[in-house]
Amino acid sequence: MRSVVSLLVVALIAVFAYKVWFSQMQASGGGATPQQTISIVGVKNDLIGIAEAERTYQAEHGSYASLDELVSSGALTIPKTERDGYTYEAETSDNGFRIVAHCPTSTSPGCQDLAVDQTMEVQTVH
Repeated sequence: MRSVVSLLVVALIAVFAYKVWFSQMQASGGGATPQQTISIVGVKNDLIGIAEAERTYQAEHGSYASLDELVSSGALTIPKTERDGYTYEAETSDNGFRIVAHCPTSTSPGCQDLAVDQTMEVQTVH
C-alpha cells in the first residue's frame, strides 16, 4: 500500500511539473513554429558572434566599431547583417556596445527585438 501511495505522489509531482513547464513555454513564445525557432536561435548566435567581434576589435583598436567597420577589419566574418528578416544594428560608445536585432514584425507578428552588450547576454528588448 505504501508503494502505491508513493508512486501516486511521484506521478502527481511529475504532472504538476509538466503543467508548469508547459505554461512557461507558451508564455515565453515556446509556441513558435519550428522555422521561427530556428531563426531565433540563428539570430542569437549571430548576436553572440557580433559581440565577440566587437570585443576583438576593441582589444586591437581601443574602441568599438560599426558593423561595416567590423566586417572591413576582418573581425566579423558573418556574410550579411540580417537573417530571416531580422536586421542588425550596432550602437557603440566609449564604454561599451549594444548590438540589436530588429525583428520583422510585418512577417512575424508578435516577435520581439533582441540585443546583446559587453556582458554577452542576449536579452529581449522591451
